[in-house]
Amino acid sequence: MSAPALPRGVASGLGAAVLFGLSTPFAKLLLPSSGPLMLAGLLYLGSGIGLTVIAPFRRAGREAPLRRGDLPTLAAMVVAGGIAAPLLLLAGLARLPGGEASLLLNLEAPFTIGIAVLLFGESLGRREGIGAAAVVLGGVVLAYGPSEGSMHAIGALAVAGAGLAWSIDNNLSQRLSLRDPVAVTRLKTLVAGSFNVAVAMALGDPLPSALPLGGALVTGFLGYGVSIVLHLLALRHIGTSRQAAYLATAPFIGAVASVPILGEQLTWKEIAAGVFMAAGVTILVRARHGHGHTHDPVEHDHAHVHDEHHDHAHGEGILPAPHSHLHRHPMLTHDHPHHPDPHHRHRH
Repeated sequence: MSAPALPRGVASGLGAAVLFGLSTPFAKLLLPSSGPLMLAGLLYLGSGIGLTVIAPFRRAGREAPLRRGDLPTLAAMVVAGGIAAPLLLLAGLARLPGGEASLLLNLEAPFTIGIAVLLFGESLGRREGIGAAAVVLGGVVLAYGPSEGSMHAIGALAVAGAGLAWSIDNNLSQRLSLRDPVAVTRLKTLVAGSFNVAVAMALGDPLPSALPLGGALVTGFLGYGVSIVLHLLALRHIGTSRQAAYLATAPFIGAVASVPILGEQLTWKEIAAGVFMAAGVTILVRARHGHGHTHDPVEHDHAHVHDEHHDHAHGEGILPAPHSHLHRHPMLTHDHPHHPDPHHRHRH
């Protein structure tokens, strides 16, 4: 991976975490005005509608379009990340304090890393393993101790299930990270949002009044739509495991935001869990990886600039701005720091 891509990946990953983290307490604030299924649908519809509005203002030819062969992967992303995960999260939010639910969502990071390593061939060194274990330990601390009965247990399981569903979505999203992130997110959220709203209305759940409806759409556009676009860009540059670490900061942001937004207080259990999770995230973020490796020849289409991995010629000369077209990578052997982005998903 070329050096200029690293800052873009980090900035995109942290930006996605901030927007999604802030959406959690706002979603809890909106829950009394509608049921979990209706709110889940409105959040995703807000994402799809907002991205549809801005689509005509984007420069054409910069990103690779979706292909017919991408549809099965996109459909699985809709089911896991667009329907199951938000519904489980909102069901958990109805039974847990917003700060505790936000911290419990940090289980998404080790789930994502485990799937990426075991099923999709990403590398995980000793330090990354320690970091993931620390985040899991934080989740155990959060769930341990006196509970509020079955509502607490069900809420914790629901939020943990949301983290697992999003971890599956994260790994599937990596396969489409070279496609136009706005197009991927727009289609995913419009389908998921329409499905959830239709089912909610069929079950007798009415649309909320104008103010909470507008709040849900705006929260969805920023906390889901823009956040998922940034998330896909981060997956493109730094890979699934590394992005999982950056996205794991979202629950801390959500927990802190719950104090002024919801009037909640952080308990000793949440603070202790936060310490373990912060330590784990820090270890994951600071880990470095580099070795000699060989790129096999490949032909594909994605947004790129001309660097050591993209030194092909154009009839009109070198294009300085990011652009997309079908191009071929010859075999290349070199040694440099890298992450498991789509150009560096080799076995170790």
